[in-house]
Amino acid sequence: MPRGTRHELTGILLENGLYPVLRVSDGGEWRLDLRSSYRHLLGLRVRIRGVRSDFDMLDVESIEAATAG
Repeated sequence: MPRGTRHELTGILLENGLYPVLRVSDGGEWRLDLRSSYRHLLGLRVRIRGVRSDFDMLDVESIEAATAG
């Protein structure tokens, strides 16, 4: 996946040092560059839309709680 590619991912939002992390169902993790408030979503299943900016980094355009189903 090259840099600049758009992604829509769903996973669990976790705190991990400087950048929060999205853990997806296959066990992979993405570091997230978030400009908006996210702490109320920590530990929850979320949907992220963003652009890949580095090997494991997404520049997040939107974040929201994922709905079941």
